[in-house]
Amino acid sequence: MMVRLDTIETPAILLDRTVLERNIAAAADRAAAHGLQLRPHVKSHKSVAIARMQVAAGACGITVAKSSEAEVFIRGGIADITVAYPLIDLTKITRLLMLAKEHGTRLNLIVDSAVGVDAIGTAARDMAFETNLMVKVDVGLHRCGVDPSGDDAVTLARMIANRARLTFGGIISHAGHAYSAVDRDAVVAIAREEQTIMRDVADHIAAAGMLVPCTSVGSTPTVWACDHYENTTEIRPGNYVFMDLVQASLGLITKADIALTVLATVVSCNDTHAIIDAGSKVLSSDRGPHGSTRLTSYGLAVPVGTDHPGMPVVSLSEEHGFVAHGGQCPAIGDRLRIYPNHACPVVNLARAFQVIDENGKFELWPIDAHGTVF
Repeated sequence: MMVRLDTIETPAILLDRTVLERNIAAAADRAAAHGLQLRPHVKSHKSVAIARMQVAAGACGITVAKSSEAEVFIRGGIADITVAYPLIDLTKITRLLMLAKEHGTRLNLIVDSAVGVDAIGTAARDMAFETNLMVKVDVGLHRCGVDPSGDDAVTLARMIANRARLTFGGIISHAGHAYSAVDRDAVVAIAREEQTIMRDVADHIAAAGMLVPCTSVGSTPTVWACDHYENTTEIRPGNYVFMDLVQASLGLITKADIALTVLATVVSCNDTHAIIDAGSKVLSSDRGPHGSTRLTSYGLAVPVGTDHPGMPVVSLSEEHGFVAHGGQCPAIGDRLRIYPNHACPVVNLARAFQVIDENGKFELWPIDAHGTVF
């Protein structure tokens, strides 16, 4: 169906299919050029349709954040899933393994504690379900993961290897602190440090007599900035499908690479601000992942059909956004496209994408895993 942007009810999440497909292909090409497996993190888009596009483009499987998110993609037919979150709740683990067994899904879980190994080992034994278990390594974000300078990685790998129905699947990391880097060069330095840390941990485990089948790293900034990979077998970028202003602020992309925008309508205007119908319940109040403070506004508003450089969204209430117009207020009723700071929470707040291709063809795609945060 063909559609004009002025006919879409707002606020709405717009997805440029041409840019989306280009971004998906770029990650697949990057992985292939370096001989790596690509396992994209789908918490960014939460869409079975987009996950299928990524697998069709060459991804070996997907990464999810939470067990409830995994359940959506298992039911959606994705055959190989990593849950990159340290699950410790036996009820959640049992439900997840039961569903994976029913659908024949290959499941990879992560741990950074003996508590996690015990919980997953108990569920896997009781369900008679073979489960790959990876050890999470803290490479600098200091959120989850074992201390790479100690012996915990070896200890956990041994625990996994000695448990029935568990297989030691390797080591996994997330250099999320790259989002707080000052520029592209700083992101590259973090990516190289991550690879060095992971190499040393893998060597430590190997010296203890255990094979490390996979060394998995991932974040969109480090993957997009990095020009070489040392002792890495898998990459897990997520945000790259959409990109956003955070990635642009790091010097990794331009605005033309951003596939996701929010369509909003000007509902009021005063001397300083155009008021739009998209507030924090649509745009989120996130200025960037992991507490990044590089961006000082909540998005960039561009009048539809113009090459305007953009007006900052300087403040949000729940249902309203304040766009600083610099003395030239758009007319009430005008449509603005908002480039978000951080696309991922914007998606989680919505229920569907309004997908438009370069010819103006319109489709409505559900955000299947909307709200799966448990």
